[in-house]
Amino acid sequence: MKGHGAKFDRKQEEAVAALLTHRSIEEAARATGVSAATLIRWMQVPEFDAEYRKARRAAFGQAVARLQQMSGAAVLTLGKVLVEAGTPPSTRVRAAECILNHAAKAIEIEEIVARLQELEKAVKERRA
Repeated sequence: MKGHGAKFDRKQEEAVAALLTHRSIEEAARATGVSAATLIRWMQVPEFDAEYRKARRAAFGQAVARLQQMSGAAVLTLGKVLVEAGTPPSTRVRAAECILNHAAKAIEIEEIVARLQELEKAVKERRA
């Protein structure tokens, strides 16, 4: 990074990727071929930090998408545990509690979203 607003070079792009895939700054630096001190210094540069945070958000978004993909199977598993005759009663109670808690949270979120949409609509109408 030569100066303020300078473009990322290939090593810095590699460093961002390495930070996401390695357990420590030292490991990421080794994988990138720079010293840990250099990587730490880059992390203090606003442009590098912004790219790193952007990459972290993208990686987290992928993890959340994966969770959403697996949620159907998780619900089926909870339902199966709840209704299977051979399941210990304490496990069935826990599955029932989990299902009810998540259903209640979903309803609360839906209600909050609906109220927020109504408020946003009212604000738009007042501005118009």
